Order: sequence, then C-alpha cells, then structure tokens
Amino acid sequence: MNKNILFEPYNLNGLELKNRVVMAPMTRCRSDNAETKATALTALYYRQRASAGLLITEGTYVNRMAVGSINVPAIYTKAQVQGWKLVTTAVHNEGGKIFAQLWHVGRLSHPDLLDGKHPLAPTALNPLADIFTAEGFKPSMEAKEMTLEDIQQTINDFKQAAINAMEAGFDGIEIHAANGYLLHQFFNLYSNKRQDKYGGSIENRARILLDILDEINGVMDSKRVGVRLNPSLHDMQGMMLDGESVEVHDYIVSKLNKYNLAYLHLTEPFTDVSKNPLAIQQVAKHYRSMFKGTLIINRKFDKELATQVLNDNEADLVAFGSPFIANPDLVERFRVNAPMNTPDPSTYYTPGAKGYTDYPTLHE
Repeated sequence: MNKNILFEPYNLNGLELKNRVVMAPMTRCRSDNAETKATALTALYYRQRASAGLLITEGTYVNRMAVGSINVPAIYTKAQVQGWKLVTTAVHNEGGKIFAQLWHVGRLSHPDLLDGKHPLAPTALNPLADIFTAEGFKPSMEAKEMTLEDIQQTINDFKQAAINAMEAGFDGIEIHAANGYLLHQFFNLYSNKRQDKYGGSIENRARILLDILDEINGVMDSKRVGVRLNPSLHDMQGMMLDGESVEVHDYIVSKLNKYNLAYLHLTEPFTDVSKNPLAIQQVAKHYRSMFKGTLIINRKFDKELATQVLNDNEADLVAFGSPFIANPDLVERFRVNAPMNTPDPSTYYTPGAKGYTDYPTLHE
C-alpha cells in the first residue's frame, strides 16, 4: 500500500498535474449578473482550491438554450469568455490546472429561463423535475423535440464553446454527457424516442456525443478533452435505467478510445442500485480495462478510500466534490490528516461570498 499515492504527480496525456486529487464540477450559482459571467469572486473561489492536481469547473452553458438554472456562468458570449479569463489567470498564478466543463441541460429547464421557449430535448417529454428559476423552484414542462437543425446547431455550439474555452485560457475541456442532461438524454431509451439517425439503435443514440467530439477535434487537441459519463444513474433527474443502458455506455467508451482523450470521468451510482439488474454496480472496475486512457472516478470519497482505489489501480485520479466546498486547502488537510470544515448546504446555491469563499484554511 502506497499511502502517498494521492499526492504523487501525474502526467495527464502530456499535462503535468502536481497530484492525483481532482476537484469535481459543482454548480454554485454565483454569477448573479446580467451577463451570467464568471466574476472576480468566481476567480477567488477557484484560486483558493488550486492546490488540487486538476480543477474542473462547474458546468458552463454552451448556448442560450442550454440554461437550466439561474446564476450559472456560461461561455457563449465575449463577456463570458472575459469572465472566465479572470478564473484561469487566477488558477494559473497559483500553479494550478483547470478544465471547463461544457454543459447543456436539455429538457431539465423551464421556459422562465429560456425567454419563454420550451426546453430542447431528443423527444417531447417532461422529466417531471424541479427547476431552479428566479421565482424559486418550478415544475418542469414538456420539452420541444429537437429538429436535425437544432441538433446540428447544438453540436456547433459545443465546438464554439471549446474554442471559447481555449481563448479564455483553460487547460482543456470536459464534455458533460452524464447525470440526465442533454447528451445523456440521447443515450437513454426512456428519454429518446426518435426514429432518425439520432434515435433507435445504440449507434444512433450515441451519435451526438461522437459528432461533438469529431467537431471539437478539428479545432483543438483531443489530448485536452475529457468526457464525463454516469452509466448507472437511476431514478434521478428524470432518468431511469433501461435494458440497453450498459450496452450504450459500453459502446460509447469503446469509441472514445480512438480520440486519445485527456481522460474519461466516471461516476459511481448516486443511488442504491445494488438490486437493480440493469445497473453497473462498480463503474470504475467495469470500464478500467475497456478504456485505454486516464480514468477519473467520483463517488463520495474520503482520503482512505481514494488511496485504496488508486493502489488497486481502479482509476488514475480521484475527484472530490463537497469536501472541496468547505475545505479550499483539501489537499493539505489530506496530507497532514487535519480535521475538515463542515459545509453549509444552505449556501450551496446562494449569491455572495458566504459559504463560497469564506471557509478558513488551516493557516487561518
């Protein structure tokens, strides 16, 4: 057992990371400005956490129709790119590395967030979810089925968002294809009832992600592109496992090998699926031999479990979510076995510094 493996440097397909700790993407809703752009406060938040080997930003919207919540920073306008430059500069000044997670929520939105338009999705269905609007949480509504033109525009917008991320100074991007959002909605038989080239067969349902990767591959080095998947998401975000959930994700992962990606970011089940025959029980183990590149795994880790996973070679990097909210110096606390600050959930999605940038470090 190598007790220090979590703190060892790691070569991420040519990008040198100072340790194997990854800060997972977490929506924090601090962009409460007219342009929904990252601000100096956003930059401070990420700078405080730059001791992680890799930071992955909260999901950032690739176009206007991608929006699924208030006060989330986007990346489709020049002002938004300038906002993210504050963040990347701050992180790089601390010697950190940071990827932008590119996000489209699909049907998990509301007309109040989309200038009165219904959300776009593979099929006109209602996810029956609660959506965070300026007037509080509201029930979701039936989505509008995307035309082929809508799909092509979305693919183009992911590509432009990748270009914008590079202009903003990010070290790379992560495509969010998990957690019941737009791309995941295409994969699933319950949310995708299409009969064209983006529906029906496993190959067709996976097509949109591969089309996006092909387009992005034309404008940036694929060694700086990651993909996030959540194969065993069930009974959350309006998503249910179907009889081909495993097969479609196996197909996707097999196809990802040809792109020479920065990494594949996987999430273990959010809910108890131990008795569900449609679920992959141990996601990292399932895909370890199937994916030929770097594997990041996320599942409510503590230091001991993360160390064990790395020593058992189930993954190369470990992503931590909520521990980073209250512990900006999480890596140092792990290193010296210091006690942890406790996060305040009431401030997870509220504007301002409280519960965002005011958690004390060990030195404070």
